[in-house]
Amino acid sequence: MDIAWDLIWPQSINRLAESDVVEAVVTIALFLSLAFTASELRQFLKRQDHLEDQIKVASGAFSEVLRTRFDAWSLTSAEREVALLAIKGFSIAEMADLRDTKQGTIKAQCASVYRKADVAGRVQLLSVFLDDLLAEDLVRSNPRAAT
Repeated sequence: MDIAWDLIWPQSINRLAESDVVEAVVTIALFLSLAFTASELRQFLKRQDHLEDQIKVASGAFSEVLRTRFDAWSLTSAEREVALLAIKGFSIAEMADLRDTKQGTIKAQCASVYRKADVAGRVQLLSVFLDDLLAEDLVRSNPRAAT
């Protein structure tokens, strides 16, 4: 209201605020609080997405997490089967027997999965999913339970 008053009647005295400095400080404070609120909202939404992923893992939706990761990595159906068997701990020979294929084919498919997942091997592939499951903020330890 004071700014409108100053724009319409610049020469008259406004009893609500006699100093333009006060107006400037309040305006700057409002813009800073708006920027801070927007930043906090962005961080909150990012954290919410992260927590939703953790809830999926914690609630037993591990297969959905697998599917989401496999989709993100653009794995073929054969690579998905091999990746799942690798995560379950099957050896190359066991995977070849189960899939009725040669070990060389399984090794090539495993190498493709590791490359697409940007991991060095089976242990790191498994750790991608274990990191979600064992995230520090997923399960908070109770200090009283340790005593």
